[in-house]
Amino acid sequence: MSNASRIPTVDLRPWLSGDPGARARTARTVDEALRTAGFLLVTGHGVDPALRTAIRSSARGFFRLPERAKRPYAVRVGGRGWLGPGAEANSYAEGTAAPPDLKESLSFAADEPTGDAAVDAEWFAANTWPEETPELRALVQTYLREMRTLSDRLLELLGVALGEDEDFFTRHTGHPTWGFNINWYPGRETVGDPEPGQFRIGPHTDFGTVTVLDRQAGRGGLQVFTDEDGWRDAPFDPAAFTVNIGDLMARWTEGRWQSGRHRVLPPPAERPAEELMSLVYFYECDPGTDVRGTDSHVYLRGQLDAITVEQPE
Repeated sequence: MSNASRIPTVDLRPWLSGDPGARARTARTVDEALRTAGFLLVTGHGVDPALRTAIRSSARGFFRLPERAKRPYAVRVGGRGWLGPGAEANSYAEGTAAPPDLKESLSFAADEPTGDAAVDAEWFAANTWPEETPELRALVQTYLREMRTLSDRLLELLGVALGEDEDFFTRHTGHPTWGFNINWYPGRETVGDPEPGQFRIGPHTDFGTVTVLDRQAGRGGLQVFTDEDGWRDAPFDPAAFTVNIGDLMARWTEGRWQSGRHRVLPPPAERPAEELMSLVYFYECDPGTDVRGTDSHVYLRGQLDAITVEQPE
């Protein structure tokens, strides 16, 4: 079985139709896929591709600014703002010493306060919006509303795929945290030659429940790892979202489903001008949710700290 067949395309329309047979077939497909690669391609989601294109166009305007213009927005991993070159190394989460990831990110996160001052200070702070790209805010906020709706639909599907009630996961997403990264992967003509063992994003698994990714195809693109096939290029459909589950979801299912291990290849030498941009939505649960004995957000904070590259004073 190829990696492509381990990562099926799931059309959400039969699931949303309410037909019992169609819903059962969709749930079986999802269960089988998450037992192996931890990844799906999802179509029938209803998110306008023009919105994704507009976000990329606006964000590209920010990323192409000179470093001095972006520096005021600089933050650490888990913050709200600009993650510049050298800020993050995802392979650290696996305990692997490697050079920092070859990317920049605009990072946003949950910002609707709960009323609990301590929780709000850590998880629901205000977002930072670049003044240089004023149109980006409305575009991203529209996209985030659609991602929240889609993610809850996916969690309902996952609940049934697991053999539980439809609200098995969504009963824990009344006031969830989430993160949203616009990842820019410049070409070699911008970043130069990668160091040995350096990737656009190093090998890792995501940390939370589900990740909804809108990505672009490229030679230096996404690869997925399975025990059977090793590293293989992830299948691509420009109309589909790439969806994978993270560590907390794998724990929630007591290991029935696999947290999807993946990486983004270095910028290719044969295409020095290749640049890609991904829109990555990390959906989580309510702060303090107990996931089989683990405090969800103590775990999340620990992992975010783990992939942070400490900068010299």
